[in-house]
Amino acid sequence: MKSVKPGRGPSFMGGMMSAVVAILGIAWTIGAASMGAPPFFALFGVVFVVVAVVQALYHLRNATSGNRFSSFDIADEGEEPDPLRNRFQVPPPSSNPSPAQFCPYCGKPVNRDHVYCRNCGKTL
Repeated sequence: MKSVKPGRGPSFMGGMMSAVVAILGIAWTIGAASMGAPPFFALFGVVFVVVAVVQALYHLRNATSGNRFSSFDIADEGEEPDPLRNRFQVPPPSSNPSPAQFCPYCGKPVNRDHVYCRNCGKTL
């Protein structure tokens, strides 16, 4: 199965922008608390900061790690394994085609659970 992995540059930029958003969320929270705003304004800032920090950690880890998280699975496991698959112990998809299953367009062997042919890309 193949996977589309975001580039390291876009992941790093996403991490940096999330860090900037976290700093703005901290400023929002401090400003809302010091002006005597209702408590939900400060709570909004805290939630905003937590979400921004989680997103920054995700993007920065993705930008600096050897195995990046995949957005869509269309890359072979042998090329670059998906760390989420390993973390949750999801077995890799079967790569042994059934001998009776062949692509009707190009004739190459395909798995029964494939939706697209790995050779020509047409819908099975």
